[in-house]
Formats: sequence, structure tokens, C-alpha cells
Amino acid sequence: MLNLIIKRVLWMIPTALVISFISFAIIQLPPGDYLTSYIAALSETGETVDEAQAAALRARYNLDDPFHVQYFKWMYGMIFKFELGMSLEWDRPVGELIRERIILTSIISIATLLVTWAIAIPIGIYSAVRQYSLPDYCFTFMGFIGLATPNFLLALVFMYIGYAMFGVSAGGLFSPEYQNADWSMGKVVDLIAHLWIPVIVIGTSGTAGLIRVMRGNLLDELRKQYVMTARAKGVAYWRLLLKYPVRVALNPLVSTVGWVLPGIVSGATIVSVVLGLPTTGPLLLRALMNQDMYLAGSMVMMLSVLTLIGTLLSDILLLVVDPRIRYEEGER
Repeated sequence: MLNLIIKRVLWMIPTALVISFISFAIIQLPPGDYLTSYIAALSETGETVDEAQAAALRARYNLDDPFHVQYFKWMYGMIFKFELGMSLEWDRPVGELIRERIILTSIISIATLLVTWAIAIPIGIYSAVRQYSLPDYCFTFMGFIGLATPNFLLALVFMYIGYAMFGVSAGGLFSPEYQNADWSMGKVVDLIAHLWIPVIVIGTSGTAGLIRVMRGNLLDELRKQYVMTARAKGVAYWRLLLKYPVRVALNPLVSTVGWVLPGIVSGATIVSVVLGLPTTGPLLLRALMNQDMYLAGSMVMMLSVLTLIGTLLSDILLLVVDPRIRYEEGER
């Protein structure tokens, strides 16, 4: 097991370097750069930027350097100085912008994951055990509705209901008095009071999908010979169910842990825009639209690295949860 982990970690290093190069190249594919877009936007309002000021800005952000020079400067600062560069639009260090939003994004994503698993796993087990019963049909119908309903549409419905029926806004994570206040117990309580709406909106489709996955996998396991043999020997049904079939049926859910870490950073971007959530998703979208290459490149790079780390964690958890995988890896 240790050899497998070391091998995966060693492979992550060249993979991350290749991903960083591809990400930086793709971000610069659109014609022009942030400064040309900025000057064009100013010209539409009647303002102008003189050539000396434009040249100074280009020199400051290394926009006149060739692509490979820009890339190596960015990577050098990231690896040796732990700096992600300066945001062209915000004129602030990229690290500061990301740190401001990563905490709230993490809270929303982790809360959504826990609620999703807490609902999906018991319902999936019950639907498989009581196959073709009335509750199973109800959960199946609700699952299809959840999968078919776009999250942003659900966000709009919540916003309308909250405003029309209760006279409150369903957007944001804080009340106006706590919006720019320092962290305190009151602000934490206010955050918890607003947190349930984005958790429900973002987690609806994920919960519906996991219910179907858990139900289908558990049904496959319940039909296997080892379950029938254990039942014939008189092993208690629920003890058998929770010790073996459920444990194996959890494998697909454990394997999706690799998507959780990048999801913490990216968040549900469209839902965050609709609900006005101060997460990293809208920040990344704005950086891509405005060709803010250092901010966008750093966030895409972070998503890629977190995906690699999450995949490694998924592999380790699978080795722990399923002894068969441990045995197969040991044979290799």
C-alpha cells in the first residue's frame, strides 16, 4: 500500500507541471489580453489611456514578454516564492483574493457533501431493500425530478418564494448588518441561518444521483452468491447487509471524494452567481471573461492540483474500504 501511494505521488509532479502549462496556454488563446480589453472598454465611455501609461502597465504585468517567458516567471514565483502573481483587474495579489473566498466556499461545499451523503445513503439502502415498494417508487420519482431540475432554476424558485411569501431575500450568505462585519458568534449564527438555502439548491441533484447509484449497486450486491450463502447459514439480515453489501456498494461514493476538493474551490458557479454567493466560482468566471491570466491561471492550476490530491485520497480510501482492491494491488 505504501509503495502504491509513493508511486502515485511521484506521478503527480509531472502531471501537475503538464496541466499548468496547458492551463496557462488555454487561458491566453483568446486574442488580445486584459489591457487591450480594458482600453477598449474605456474608449466606449469616452476615456482614453495614453501610450506611456499603457506601456508602463504592460511592463508591470509582463504582457509584452513571449508566452514561455510569462509562463516561467509565473511558475518560478509559484514554486520558489509561493506567490501566484498579481491580478490585473483587481491590482491585488492573487493569493489574497483566493483566501478571502476559499473559507466560505469550503463551508458551503463540505456542508453540502455531508448533507448529501446523510440523505442519499440511508434512502438508497432502504430503496434497495424494499425494492418495488411504494416508498421505493416515491424515492425514484423524486430522484428523477431532482436530476432533471437545474440547480440555477431551483435557486430562482427559492429566491421568488422567499421574497414573495416571506419578504426576505434568499440570496447571499449574510444579513446586511453582517455583510462587512468582522467574524463573531453573531456572524457565525447568521451564516448558519442563511446556509441551508445554497446547501439544498446545490445538493439536490447530487443527492438524487447518489440515491440512484447507492440503490443500483446495493441491488447488484444483494443478488450475489455470498449474500445468499450467508443468509442460508442464518446470519442476521441487517448485520449481513451493513457489514458486506453496503460496504461494497459504497465504493462509487468513496471514489467521488476526488471531486470534492476541486469542488470546494470552484463551487457551483452558476448557482453562486444567481444567489450572489461570495465564493470562488464567480471570481474564476470573472477572471476568465476579463482575461485576467494570473488569477484565472492560478485558480485553474489549483483546481487541477486539488483534483490530483483528491484522486489520491480516493484511492487510499478505496484501499481501506474494500480489502479486495488491497489484495489485487498487492499481487501487482
